[in-house]
Amino acid sequence: MNYGFVKVASAVPQVRVADPRYNVQQIESLVIQAEGRGVEVICFPELSLTGYTCGDLFAQKLLLDEAELALIHLMNFSRSLDIISIVGLPVPFRGSLLNCAAVIQKGRILGLVPKTFLPNYKEFYEKRWFTSAAQIPAEAQVWLCGQQVQLNSRMLFRTPSFTFGVELCEDLWAPIPPSCQLAMEGAQVIFNLSADNDVVGKKAYLLQLLAQQSARCIAGYVYSACGFGESTQDVVFSGKAYVFENGTLIAQGKSHLIEAQMVEAEIDIERLDTQRRTNTTFSACAASHAVEEKSSRPYETVDTALITQRDFTFSRVINPWPFVPVGNELDERCEEILAIQTEGLAKRLVHTHSNTAVIGISGGLDSTLALLVTVRAFDLLGLERRGIVGVTMPGFGTTDRTYHNALELMQCLGITQREINIAKAVTQHFMDIGHDINVHDVTYENSQARERTQILMDIANQLNGLVIGTGDLSELALGWCTYNGDHMSMYGVNAGIPKTLVRHLVKWVADHDASLAILNDIVDTPISPELIPADEQGNIKQKTEDLVGPYELHDFFLYHAIRWGCTPSKVYFLAQQAFASTYTIDVIKHWLTTFYRRFFSQQFKRSCMPDGPKVGSLSLSPRGDWRMPSDACRDAWLAECEAL
Repeated sequence: MNYGFVKVASAVPQVRVADPRYNVQQIESLVIQAEGRGVEVICFPELSLTGYTCGDLFAQKLLLDEAELALIHLMNFSRSLDIISIVGLPVPFRGSLLNCAAVIQKGRILGLVPKTFLPNYKEFYEKRWFTSAAQIPAEAQVWLCGQQVQLNSRMLFRTPSFTFGVELCEDLWAPIPPSCQLAMEGAQVIFNLSADNDVVGKKAYLLQLLAQQSARCIAGYVYSACGFGESTQDVVFSGKAYVFENGTLIAQGKSHLIEAQMVEAEIDIERLDTQRRTNTTFSACAASHAVEEKSSRPYETVDTALITQRDFTFSRVINPWPFVPVGNELDERCEEILAIQTEGLAKRLVHTHSNTAVIGISGGLDSTLALLVTVRAFDLLGLERRGIVGVTMPGFGTTDRTYHNALELMQCLGITQREINIAKAVTQHFMDIGHDINVHDVTYENSQARERTQILMDIANQLNGLVIGTGDLSELALGWCTYNGDHMSMYGVNAGIPKTLVRHLVKWVADHDASLAILNDIVDTPISPELIPADEQGNIKQKTEDLVGPYELHDFFLYHAIRWGCTPSKVYFLAQQAFASTYTIDVIKHWLTTFYRRFFSQQFKRSCMPDGPKVGSLSLSPRGDWRMPSDACRDAWLAECEAL
């Protein structure tokens, strides 16, 4: 099972200018390597059979004949292979010459895609030799290599796994690239045969262009450009091999290599399909395109031969922390996230004419992040920090560590501090409802959470202020919050932040503000609601991750299951790749089942969650990204988990 992934490759062979016999040997060597690795489609550079830099030699009949013979050789070579190869060559047509991509499989040319946009500026001079695809008639065919072949730039190729289209080099640089129309017609992957030469700064621009085009088309994009062996008379071709998926570079080769290279990657077709279905702008554009195309030259769809299924080898690296930026992105991303949270709260404070914010400070990660955001919002609005009322509410399970961390944090930030012990009030409540205080069940725990929320709400009423919510995205996904307890607030600044990211944000603030060294100990404190009494040594006894599972796993499940709509079996497969050295498959299965069970059963808490800012690509707000009935049946998802 390949879970919707298709393996593709971008190859850059060594070439000799005007030597198709040598060039086809280099191409065949890479094709057979790709076939052995399970690649379904491999793409080579523009005019790869002849070399791109032949110049006026393209007018020589001998070169054209040699190119055709080389293509015949490649076709014969491919007869027993499943792999689809896309190579470039010049093709004569009715007294003109076309710069074409030939799509080959099992000894047949499936189709020829001619280049549409021919660069004829600066170092490029293609119109001297070639004719644009726009100038050839509809339904054009050409006799090539002993077969009648479709000649069409508006052609799609449908494999058992996916549908792809082809464009050539300059086509990508046009204001409306052919790949836009190909995507509208159903192409999920675009292959580009290019000759892109190198000048300073061009590579960075090209990468932006490829990323944007793959994102705009919600498609995979495989790019191959000429390398060593092309003429360096006036320009240099360094060899470029890139694979993009919906705006993300997932594989790339090295530039300026003398030897041949091949880059392979798995493109997630299921993810692309899910994103297209979700993005209604894409479907609307496709519908509009269909209306416009009724009077235009039709697109042709060619079915490829079946590809023998083989053992699926997965080479793609899966990030175990998809919500957490890495490397140089960390600083910029953390600052941006805090800015979004801060602006959201600042607007709410201005709108409600509130100069006071009330927040429960537990000494844990979530309340710490919420407090840091609140301080930033007050500073942004020029309000006194004393208007922030931090309330610590020790109870039956509060430990000295979290208690003192809460006090020190509030002192460092210069806010107003209040302490209200809830033990007496909750004990009285137990007496009122007839609950045994020694029974540490859900009533025991939730009574404490609701008492704390009541205190915060009443203080906010006293001071004409807002209660700032501390609950995060991961807790909302799992329902790990008390309904009408810590579940409720007047504005939830952490509603869009998953737990794994909360930790990194707090650590990031600690690293950038030496006066807040206390944050480091808060980051290192085990996550706990502290609703059960501590152990004999005074340490936290009730650890959240022991009860509901590791948050790094649940955040991973949340990202792939909800953001991308993956099935439980696919999430399970991806988690095995990401956490191979961390968790056993049995542990992953157990917590994945827990995730789906809790996610479905706890929707009622999300249906009435407070306002809060969307921060990343995933939100569970019932007013925004996620609308789900609270009584939806979860049986199909749990059954698939059980069958893993």
